[in-house]
Amino acid sequence: MLVVVLRMVRVESMELSWQDAIVKVLEESLEPMHYHDIAQAVIDKGYRVNVGAIPANTVASVLSKSLRDRVIRVGGGRYTIPGGTSGHYRPVVEVTPPAEGDLDPAAGETEEMGLINAFGMFWRRTEVDWRTRTPRLLGVQQSGSQQVDFATQAGVYLLYDGNRVVYVGRVVEPRLATRLWEHTRDRLTGRWDRFSWFGVRSVTTSGVLSPIPSAGIEVRTLIATMEALLIEGLEPPQNRRQGDGFSAVEFLQVPDPALEEQRRRELLVDLIGDRRTW
Repeated sequence: MLVVVLRMVRVESMELSWQDAIVKVLEESLEPMHYHDIAQAVIDKGYRVNVGAIPANTVASVLSKSLRDRVIRVGGGRYTIPGGTSGHYRPVVEVTPPAEGDLDPAAGETEEMGLINAFGMFWRRTEVDWRTRTPRLLGVQQSGSQQVDFATQAGVYLLYDGNRVVYVGRVVEPRLATRLWEHTRDRLTGRWDRFSWFGVRSVTTSGVLSPIPSAGIEVRTLIATMEALLIEGLEPPQNRRQGDGFSAVEFLQVPDPALEEQRRRELLVDLIGDRRTW
C-alpha cells in the first residue's frame, strides 16, 4: 500500500506546470496549434495528469495571461512560439489581427459572453441510465479530462428523432436530468433517441456547476443567445459559424458506467444460460 502511495506522489511530482507543458507542446510542433489541440496534446503526452474538467479553457487562459509575452497568436485560436528547443525548423509566421468572429471565447476575448455557458450536442438516449429519477448526464470537454455530471443543469433542451427535432423544452430549475427522465415516461417516450442541451450554469476547473446566474439580461445579449441556440440546434446549412457571442463550452457525452456494468451482467447471464442448454 505504501509503495502505491509513493508511486502516485512521484507521478504527480513529475507533472509539468501548465506553462511548461504548453511551451513544450508548442516547441515540439512544426505548425501553430489551436488551444484545444494544445490541451489534448498535454494530456496525450502525459505532461499533466491532473487537468481538471475544462483543460482547453485553462490552456487558453494561460496563453492569454501567463504566456502572452512568449507565444504568438496567429488567428483562429491558434498559437506558436518563436524559436524552440526541439531542433525543428520553424517557419516565420505572419501575424495578422483577428478577423471578425475570430475571437477566442475561452481566452476571454469575446465581446459578449451570452447566456449559455455549457452545452452538449446530439447526446444518445441509450448512453444514460434512466432507471433512476435523477440519472447522471456525464460529459467531458475532451478525452482525458475530468468528467462532469450535468444532471442539475438548467436551460433549454431539444429532443430528436434521428436528425429531426421533435420537441423543445426548458428547465428553469437545476433539474435537467429529471426533466429528461420524465420524457422517458410521458407521451414522448417512444419519439426520441437523442437530445441536445444548452445550460446557463458554467463548469469550474474542479468539475462543479456554478450557481444559476442572477437576473438582469440585456436585450442584445438575449437576442444573441436566441440566434446562437437556433443555429446550434437546427444547424442551418447557410450559417457558416456560431451565433455572435456564443462562447459556451461544448461537452462530449460519456456513457454512464452503470450501464456498462449492467450490460456485462446481462452478457454473463446469457452465457451461463447458453451453457446450461448444452
